[in-house]
Amino acid sequence: MAILTLVFSYLSRVSIPNYASWLLIALLIWRFFQVGTSQGLSCIVGNPSLVTKVYVPRYLIVLSNNLANFIGSSLEFLVLLPLLVWWGVGLTVYALILPFLLILEFLLVFALSLSLSALNLKYRDINQVWEIALQLGFFLSPIVYSASIIPARFQLYYSLNPVTRLMEAGREIFLDKRLPTPFDAGVILSSIILFLALGLLIFGRLEKRFAEEL
Repeated sequence: MAILTLVFSYLSRVSIPNYASWLLIALLIWRFFQVGTSQGLSCIVGNPSLVTKVYVPRYLIVLSNNLANFIGSSLEFLVLLPLLVWWGVGLTVYALILPFLLILEFLLVFALSLSLSALNLKYRDINQVWEIALQLGFFLSPIVYSASIIPARFQLYYSLNPVTRLMEAGREIFLDKRLPTPFDAGVILSSIILFLALGLLIFGRLEKRFAEEL
């Protein structure tokens, strides 16, 4: 965060108020997503004994992995609150929305992890593909720059990224001191429903061959 703040706020002259706070909110949301999906992707492959020797519903392996990441990310956000106060960003009642925002991101991560963990067992190269996708996703999300720089003709497509909407919602409750917009909530909830349905479908179809693939 310190390096990115130095580069973009001072050297590149980014004119965003409270840039360090603005940046850290998005970084923590991105880290939650990046670590959660990366670990979720490998949780089935990384626990062969739970799949081949002990019977447990396999989705619980993914769920427990994501819950561990959820707890870790929640602790990181607890560190954010005193930092915001230290940087002069006063906390309001809207900060109470943070737990609900984290739960929504957890559901999004879990939904994607279902698909990724099952596909990774069948196609082992998907791990490298997802790493590249995450690198692209970092720069395609408004973490170090404002979404306002995106050309108008691409704004609608750009705004449909659920991680972008989570970042904007986090900035709204802490920096703008207001509720997330209905558009933010709509995109996030629609994405969760879509990816969860897709994840359950893919996971359910491939689960029968997990032991053989291992």
